[in-house]
Amino acid sequence: MVENITRADLDAVVNFLSGDTPILTQSRNVAAFEREWATWLGVRHCVFVNSGSSANQMTMAALRERSGPGEIIVPTLTWVSDVASVLQAGLDPVFVDIDPRTLGMDLGQVLDRITPRTKGVFLTHILGYDALTDEFLEALRATGVPLIEDVCESHGATHAGRRLGSFGLASNFSFYYAHHLSTIEGGMVCTDDDDLYHMLRMMRSHGMVRESQSDAVKEDYKRRHPDLNPDFIFAFPAYNFRSTEINAVIGRSQLPRLDDNNVCRTKNLHAFLDGLDPGRYRTDFKRDGSSNYAFTLVLREPDEHLRDRVERTLREHGVEFRRGTSGGGNQLRQPYLRRLFGDEYRKYPRVDHVHFFGWYIGNYPTLDVCRVERLCTLLNGL
Repeated sequence: MVENITRADLDAVVNFLSGDTPILTQSRNVAAFEREWATWLGVRHCVFVNSGSSANQMTMAALRERSGPGEIIVPTLTWVSDVASVLQAGLDPVFVDIDPRTLGMDLGQVLDRITPRTKGVFLTHILGYDALTDEFLEALRATGVPLIEDVCESHGATHAGRRLGSFGLASNFSFYYAHHLSTIEGGMVCTDDDDLYHMLRMMRSHGMVRESQSDAVKEDYKRRHPDLNPDFIFAFPAYNFRSTEINAVIGRSQLPRLDDNNVCRTKNLHAFLDGLDPGRYRTDFKRDGSSNYAFTLVLREPDEHLRDRVERTLREHGVEFRRGTSGGGNQLRQPYLRRLFGDEYRKYPRVDHVHFFGWYIGNYPTLDVCRVERLCTLLNGL
């Protein structure tokens, strides 16, 4: 994996810091980055925070404030902070197995698990694959249950020509150092919902009402709480998830080259999947609209001996990999969930296959396709 910070990004930071007494905490560059990202994504509002995990936690906390206690349908294959944010918000996670072609949620199982207690569906687009279908979106819309999209690994991926992250009530992005776009650390919550946007802005900064951009919201709190200083009314028991001007400067520097970088990532993915032996490895992933973060390598059938040869060969050749793909595989096998759900992990065989017989391998825009082809030759020879 190669860090996604270039000399041009560092120069942008140097130029910013060379100005007359630059403001370093959240200010004009943060606001500009939020506007530019909203335009790129195709949504009305964005809130820049200090990590994708903070974006997850803040979104679930806001959903809890809006809808009260209940259940959130979550993936078994995702990053830990997706499920953790549900628990931290006092909501109950309900799990589903994966779709092997997208590594995202089995959408039929999602619809089957909706009950009157369901407050949201928290769907992760895994490693750049589009996890949506038109039929699912229509069926979910009919239930009135909101969709929250985790797009942390899938910047620029599309469904039906529209960027992922623009379909749900809210979407979350991560700008960690190896992602499609990096601010070193950082994240974004995106929404078209005005009320949610004002709540998110307050939640980012300790729950302070003054952070809302709605005069009506601020006047309402001021009227209902005349005993308080209007500059220090705290509406929610919230967080300090603010990011900095430096992070925003890096994000603004990277955004103009994001689409071109994604073309390179997608070209590399096609070379990888086209080069693998489909008799040994899965190559039938849903490529339409994908914006690959890391190569998906999954054995066609369970085979412990082949698995061990794959891992030994990758190590011998200095190829970095992660077994279980996103987040360490089946989340229900992790200690923080085993304490709560015991052996429920046994109910999800498709994610368990990826847990034991799947990996991801780093992809980045400057990766030479010849190296991808050599990797495939190596894997096919095992």
